[in-house]
Amino acid sequence: MEASRPGAEPPWRHTWPKPPPGGYTADDLDRLPGLPPHTELIDGSLVFRSPQTVFHTRTLRLLEHSLLRAAPEDMEVLREMTIVLDDRQRPEPDVMVARADADTGLDQTAYRSHDVLLAVEVVSEDSRARDRETKPLKYAKAGIPHFWRVESDNGRPVVYVYERDPATGAYVATGIHHNRLKLSVPFTIDIDLTGTARP
Repeated sequence: MEASRPGAEPPWRHTWPKPPPGGYTADDLDRLPGLPPHTELIDGSLVFRSPQTVFHTRTLRLLEHSLLRAAPEDMEVLREMTIVLDDRQRPEPDVMVARADADTGLDQTAYRSHDVLLAVEVVSEDSRARDRETKPLKYAKAGIPHFWRVESDNGRPVVYVYERDPATGAYVATGIHHNRLKLSVPFTIDIDLTGTARP
């Protein structure tokens, strides 16, 4: 493989999407060709995801399967689908719970924030600031009532649970769960968080 000359432009430079004045819109994610999987839109800018860790994959699988078993029929558990919060915000939580009647068909690529009950973010090295600060503020502002942030504690998931205060429009921490996640909202949930560990 030929090395790039110092100061030379990388080969992808001329094919990389050039943002329009004012940034991209939520609808642009469905129209831009060749975007990497799981591209998000934050403040009109495209955000690309790095390869995920084994911790992220196992935790995501545990939460998704547990929520699928617990969710009532009028709710749907979705993995890695985007949410349109407004014209310049279209993040992709790792897992979300939405109203089942918000399903518009097999070609649907996003849900509207008013149809989402829970957004879950499993924190990665490259997403720490977004998952701890940026996304919770935007999810709360858009009216999503429940948010979970999941972090690794020596390879074990710890779930930080938040509920939106309708009076302030901000999330309030309601618990930190280490070995077991037992909640009554948005529906009855009881998850053994030690299930990601190998025997």
